[in-house]
Amino acid sequence: FFEDSTRTRISFEAASKRLSADVINFSAKGSSVSKGESLKDTAQTLQSMGADAVVIRHGSSGAPHLLATRNWIDAVVINAGDGTNEHPTQALLDAFSMQEKFGSLENLNVAIIGDIMHSRVALSNIYLLHKMGAKIKVFGPPTLIPKYIEQALPVTVDYNIDSVLDWCDVANVLRIQLE
Repeated sequence: FFEDSTRTRISFEAASKRLSADVINFSAKGSSVSKGESLKDTAQTLQSMGADAVVIRHGSSGAPHLLATRNWIDAVVINAGDGTNEHPTQALLDAFSMQEKFGSLENLNVAIIGDIMHSRVALSNIYLLHKMGAKIKVFGPPTLIPKYIEQALPVTVDYNIDSVLDWCDVANVLRIQLE
């Protein structure tokens, strides 16, 4: 983990241990990363210690993709959040929770509320929920909604919180991204 994390890091660690996997817990703080060690060197060091998979949380958008596609390591790479790009594992958990509650995501009305501009959770949820057939509205202050989001992504924007809450089956409320 190149970024601070509590829930995501501990969730992955607990799940791995429940599956009888041995976990090498790495945090960039206090490691050679603070002395300039590269992502490539860090990943290769972990693999040399026997890592079969790397769960990575990184502040730079695209870091997990870079690690997965450069052939620096043979390990499986799992994205646990990268910059303002994506957080696909959180989207899977959110979709699972909705499916468990409603039985299907098909035609489910989902409102994503908050800091859409900077939220990796919002983007991953938009991709996954759309793929699963949900309808998505986003709400937030205009300064926290990407300007051309309706042209780029399968969402509608609504700046009236009352109409958004009346419309939705699920409200996913995001925090302001202080990072």
